[in-house]
Amino acid sequence: MNIDIPEGKDPIGYVWGEMVPGIGVAASNLSLAVYSHTTLGLREFEAARLRIAQINGCVFCLDWRTERDGVKVEEEFADAVTEWRTTAAFDERTRLAAEYAERYALDHHGIDDEFWKRMGEHYSQKEIVELSMSIGSWLAFGRLNHVLGIDTVCVLPKI
Repeated sequence: MNIDIPEGKDPIGYVWGEMVPGIGVAASNLSLAVYSHTTLGLREFEAARLRIAQINGCVFCLDWRTERDGVKVEEEFADAVTEWRTTAAFDERTRLAAEYAERYALDHHGIDDEFWKRMGEHYSQKEIVELSMSIGSWLAFGRLNHVLGIDTVCVLPKI
């Protein structure tokens, strides 16, 4: 870890809750809201989330699988996310979610009119905003946890 955690303290609770409570608690609430209030389908949600996890290198995020009503994506899904351009496992919405996550994280200045046209054909404006906020949350907080070295001890509370 790159942050000193007092003996006996939970690293996530300490960093997110005690060190900067005015910021950490609000950030935690945003992170939890992405999971508890999403209207996106599980596959597109997980495609975007996992693509950000792959880019960030967040150990916890790479291992985590979102569950809805007892359902998770198939075991091979993470490999399909890596191959989002060519995989036969994705429909167009799922492929676009992975592409958007990658472009958002690595080349947001290069997101062009052609991409927005494709997004508009498969996502409502509301869904695009929701996906954008979700990706922003995962990018920021997964990267924060990885950079500080606390991603190996991260546990997402039950929602």
